[in-house]
Amino acid sequence: MTLILRGLVVHTPKNPFHEAEALQVFSEGGLAIAEGRIAAVGSFTDLIRQFPGAQVHDHREGLLLPGFVDTHVHYPQTRVIGAMGYTLLDWLAKRTLPLEAKLSDNKLARELAREFVQLLLRNGTTTALVFGSHFQGATANLFGAAEDTGLRIIAGQICSDRMLRPELHTTPQRSYAEQKMLIQRFHGRGKLRYAVTPRFSLSASEALLEVCQTLFQEHPDLHFTTHINENTEEIRTVAELFPWSHHYLHTYDRFHLVSERSVFAHNVHPTEPELVRLAETRAAVAHCPSSNAFIGSGIFPMNRHLRQGVRFGLGSDVGGGTGFSLLKEGLMAYMAQRYASDSVNLTPAHLLYLATQAGAEILGYGAVVGSFAPGKAADVLWIKPEARSTLEVHFRHLDSVDQLLGSLFTLYGEARVARVWLDGREIVLD
Repeated sequence: MTLILRGLVVHTPKNPFHEAEALQVFSEGGLAIAEGRIAAVGSFTDLIRQFPGAQVHDHREGLLLPGFVDTHVHYPQTRVIGAMGYTLLDWLAKRTLPLEAKLSDNKLARELAREFVQLLLRNGTTTALVFGSHFQGATANLFGAAEDTGLRIIAGQICSDRMLRPELHTTPQRSYAEQKMLIQRFHGRGKLRYAVTPRFSLSASEALLEVCQTLFQEHPDLHFTTHINENTEEIRTVAELFPWSHHYLHTYDRFHLVSERSVFAHNVHPTEPELVRLAETRAAVAHCPSSNAFIGSGIFPMNRHLRQGVRFGLGSDVGGGTGFSLLKEGLMAYMAQRYASDSVNLTPAHLLYLATQAGAEILGYGAVVGSFAPGKAADVLWIKPEARSTLEVHFRHLDSVDQLLGSLFTLYGEARVARVWLDGREIVLD
């Protein structure tokens, strides 16, 4: 049975950084869904003619968007959000790592995993690249919770062997064995994928990075993710720990961990050689604007990334970030660029692209999710304004969809993700 979702349909099948008219809008539109995929997108009149026996669901009170793609978020950190007054390394030591150390408790890990997955979905995230836990069992709980809901995730067990809390440290031998088991159990199972995940070079010895290299070589379809150039103190410390390195990226590149399947979070303070190398390898960056502001790391040099051709998407970076909403991250990205010395003039089309198709592309899912192109998975959001809100006034009175989309990002706190479909199946939001 074909299902048609009727309403205002908005997506960005093209890249607005490089192409005109990237935002595609169907004001009296519809999405036809069959067998979990987008069968067609267009005007409702045309779709009902094309699929005369289709079941129709009316969603004209809000707008229909592709599911959001979060390119950097931490599963153990939901309850850390709002820890004010810290810079990165203090925030880790005093607020974040003590909680992460508790995930050796399997009952707590399972509770946090279920909580985390539901919060992603309630905020419209249907695909995510997730930092797992330092513990094998807790990371397995994350995969299990995602599988139970149908969430598309790439995740991995975090590995570190120095400069954190002792209970979070591993050894190269143990890390290889535990990650190997997780890869064999979860990678490629349904919508689950595995990412080799050293926390950052600061907490990973050369021996541990060699383990990451070995896993990456043994399983060429794995992903890789970590942090880079987030904080100036962090960068100085990494340079001291790796005196042979030319720059931060080199600490990963030496171990062949910089590739098209690699995503590096933050990159607030890159050197030009690093940007050149990221572009050469088609490695990507997760831009986390609210976290960059909240922890005081700095403003993302978006224009420098664009000039060098470095790909990037949006990350919520919970819990350094201020919540799971990629609408909020879009607004923060916009505002940061208003203050940047070398700024990019972002439009609502840019923000929607960064929250959807851009993220899908850097995760290797560009042909699978991110827009409503026919054949893609039917990961769909119905977003409505809260009753009697400023956003509802805008929905009733604004003249253009571009203006409406700008209001949606600006007034994200008054937007409600009313329904979510994963592969065409409506998800019950707990």
